[in-house]
Amino acid sequence: MEVKARAPGKIILSGEHAVVHGSTAVAASINLYTYVTLRFSTPSDDQDSLKLVLKDEGLEFSWPTNRIKQEFPESSAEPQSPAPPSCSVESAKSIASLVEGLNIPEAKIAIASGVSAFLWLYTSIHGFKPATVSFTSELPMGSGLGSSASFCVALAAALLACTDFVSLDLKQQGWQSFQEKQLDLVNKWAFEGEKIIHGKPSGIDNSVSAYGNIISFKSGSMTHMKANTLLKMLITNTKVGRNTKALVAGVSERMLRHPDAMAFVFSAVDSISQELTLILQSPASDDVLSVTEKEEKIGELMEMNQGLLQSMGVSHVTIETVLRTTLKYKLASKLTGAGGGGCVLTLLPTLLSGFVVEKVVAELESCGFQCFTAEIGGKGVEVNFEVSS
Repeated sequence: MEVKARAPGKIILSGEHAVVHGSTAVAASINLYTYVTLRFSTPSDDQDSLKLVLKDEGLEFSWPTNRIKQEFPESSAEPQSPAPPSCSVESAKSIASLVEGLNIPEAKIAIASGVSAFLWLYTSIHGFKPATVSFTSELPMGSGLGSSASFCVALAAALLACTDFVSLDLKQQGWQSFQEKQLDLVNKWAFEGEKIIHGKPSGIDNSVSAYGNIISFKSGSMTHMKANTLLKMLITNTKVGRNTKALVAGVSERMLRHPDAMAFVFSAVDSISQELTLILQSPASDDVLSVTEKEEKIGELMEMNQGLLQSMGVSHVTIETVLRTTLKYKLASKLTGAGGGGCVLTLLPTLLSGFVVEKVVAELESCGFQCFTAEIGGKGVEVNFEVSS
């Protein structure tokens, strides 16, 4: 049997940076996915190793199961409890030893933390079983679209789908979702994987990827919501990497220099996020006028949020290029995530012609940017079983 899982990426619709200072932020899933395929080896395969295939990177890694056993002598072949442990110092050292010998190309060294998360999740859930695990993703790495979280969520889902900890219909055709308690379990395991990659993640990215739809978060608490408004976005990847820690620190320093002015900025962002959640959750309508009115309000809120982000000092020359380009076509845009590069969201209204979208994309791509179109607030992680005949 082969199990496949897919987990969506995420965008921040409003509230980035301000959330650190007590404002509400709103995140949503997008229908761009990371896919994982898991196939355990059979005796006829004559394969006694764990193989990881990263198709997009053109890389393949393999570890003999005996080598993994040497590094994890205390580990059992199966987890004793469904709840994930945290990666111990000893486990981290063992994983580092398994990753060090891989000769990962210098240009792709950023994937090493993902390989570490893979090894920990796999061995923690399935011990030393020989298998081949393949990944491919529609999400660009390191661009603020939650690529690492969707990697961890998809992997955790595929691995747990092959245990007694979750109950799924092996005969059902097509993609199927987890029940809520099982989804909680997938999310907890994925969060432990995110910790290996990022150290101290917020848990927002993996939660959006696992549960889908929309999450609002404020002062450490998350609220899951279902969007009744179908939104389509153009996502432009500026391909400019950014230092998130430095950008967050920069906003905090500006807060110290201008406490009263910045307090008003954060309060305004909070109001934008609150209004946005109300609009997104308002009943769906078939009336074109009503849909257009909603989209106009959302576009205005995005533009207002972008103006406030600029006042926080987290924009970038490439982000401004995207804003100028889309504004020529009367389209509303804002950065998503940390800023300083990364990705920009542009709302694509329902009545906008495909011809205009093509023109905008062509102009943005001529600047060296990468463009995707995505729907907002869809399903979270799903699995698909394929039984060999």
